Amino acid sequence: MDSVQVNRAHWDERASAHAASRGYNIQGFLDDPEYLSEVVRFDRPRLGDVRGLRTVHLQCHIGTDTLSLHRLGAQVTGLDFSPASLAEARELARRAGADIGYVESEVYGALDVLEAGAFDLVYTGVGALCWLPDIRRWAETVSVLLRPGGRLFIREGHPTMWAVDETRKDGLIALEFPYFERPDPLVWDEGGSYVDTDGVQFTNTVSHSFNHGLGEIVTALLGAGLDLTMLEEHDSCPWDFYPGATVEDEQGEHRLAERPERLPLTYTLQARKRNV
Repeated sequence: MDSVQVNRAHWDERASAHAASRGYNIQGFLDDPEYLSEVVRFDRPRLGDVRGLRTVHLQCHIGTDTLSLHRLGAQVTGLDFSPASLAEARELARRAGADIGYVESEVYGALDVLEAGAFDLVYTGVGALCWLPDIRRWAETVSVLLRPGGRLFIREGHPTMWAVDETRKDGLIALEFPYFERPDPLVWDEGGSYVDTDGVQFTNTVSHSFNHGLGEIVTALLGAGLDLTMLEEHDSCPWDFYPGATVEDEQGEHRLAERPERLPLTYTLQARKRNV
């Protein structure tokens, strides 16, 4: 099975359910013109001033983080391979009165629809890299999109977390799945989603994912001409990754209920493209 086709069908089917979900809180964006997504809000102190920056949000899904960057003053373009997700993103932007452009493409085909060297900032949110089979190709794409001196900013699920078997009922942390990148995908068959979709029954239940070690990610960026300027690991993530073993804080972040210092759940990374 082709992973791109499998995953596109998976995301196309979930786009409208995600837009209707309380987890994405579309109504909050429409009610409050200053409302930001939890993902962008978490990293706002690290993100810095993005006003006026030409920004591309890779793997933007239904556009809540994209709209949040726009509200912080960035000139944003969103890119995603799911036409159904882009339809929801465009509708959110329209209803919010936000001037955001969206383009349909896989990440690896971004240069077919976007101009090389045109961006001050490449942004990627949580839960994106795991759908890409080749982290080096991703880093090369990011580098070509950026102008010299431009930066990449990403918050992502930690590869150690992706390797954990979260279905265990005993609360033990067991590393069951690959930490390092492998050529063959992990194949999942799951009927639900990571946010509450009010009992929607999905038919495209199969998805393919790929893990990438933290060293592999950093090495890929260095090899593509970017220099690391920040790498911060977090003991929390914005969803309940291990039901029954986590607690939620007032910001909507989840961490292990017992000794959360044992496990990194997400990380924030920033890198700048070299001037030469």
